[in-house]
Amino acid sequence: MAINIELLHQIIDEKLKPIVKKVDEQAFYAEEYILALANAGFFDSTNKDVPTILQDEAAIVRETAKVCMTTAFCIWCHLAALTYLRHTENMYLRKTILPQIEQGEFLGATGLSNPMKYYSGLEKLHLSAEKTADGYIINGTLPAVSNLGQRHYFGAIATLDDHEVMVLVSTKANGLELKEKVGFIGVNGSATYSCKFEQVFIPNEQVIAHEAKAFCDKIRPTFIYYQIPLGAGVIAAAVEGIEKVKAKQNGSNEYLQVQATDLEATYKEILHDLNGVAQQLTLKSVVPLRLKTVENTLAAVQANMLHNGAAGYVAGSVPSRKLREAYFFANLTPTVRHLQKLQTKI
Repeated sequence: MAINIELLHQIIDEKLKPIVKKVDEQAFYAEEYILALANAGFFDSTNKDVPTILQDEAAIVRETAKVCMTTAFCIWCHLAALTYLRHTENMYLRKTILPQIEQGEFLGATGLSNPMKYYSGLEKLHLSAEKTADGYIINGTLPAVSNLGQRHYFGAIATLDDHEVMVLVSTKANGLELKEKVGFIGVNGSATYSCKFEQVFIPNEQVIAHEAKAFCDKIRPTFIYYQIPLGAGVIAAAVEGIEKVKAKQNGSNEYLQVQATDLEATYKEILHDLNGVAQQLTLKSVVPLRLKTVENTLAAVQANMLHNGAAGYVAGSVPSRKLREAYFFANLTPTVRHLQKLQTKI
């Protein structure tokens, strides 16, 4: 059963559109919007097959990104956490914590930017773990984890002597220190924090996977899949932005090389491909589409700026916000260089 798109748009109109400038300019976190989606059942996976879950949740990200990609990115973080819990073999997490996060009692975050880079040979792992009889003690610092707050959980991976373990961490865990990070040119409202672990104890019931690498290989395609509608939503917003100014300066925008019809065709092609990939999701199928979406998103926001002219360069303008959002999308893990490296290995 597909999501109720009319209800989704109603929640966007009521809970998100009025605060978009506040998110962008004042680093405001749209937590109430995400909770409204959860409370309305938009993240409920009960009685849904995998392709339907993927397509429905991609639509939530896409429609949100049309209005505010920063908040859509927060939803992606939430979906990443849900992905971990839907795939874990830990029945406590699947039966108890997963429903609570799907329903909005808690919200989720990813915490896997550093480990994903580690497994691709780009960085060292920042967290270390010590095994105890009842769980793990974790030390180290994650430089940036987004979509965090008082009622949140996030995934984390720490190294032992010969392998890595993946755990679910509560933001209220003893020994965990959060420090907010702002000052970005975009995504300031993403509730991003550095996370310092000092002897943080994680009980066995919160272990997502005792063999983290194999688990990451399993969930990585979904992790990447949910990012693609971030770009798709921005492309759709660029189409709308270009249409609004097509009569500008006596219609001279018609001489620009890229038109709204071109971007609309690209948008529809990405959605078609996204639906196709959902039927049989693999790293080989999703990485090229993620790269293609980045390239087309960057081209779309550039075209939108050209069509809008000087008005697009005014601080606080929608075209300038979409431009900044697109560059964040290009540098979201896996970044373009990371994706291009992945593409040579698959």
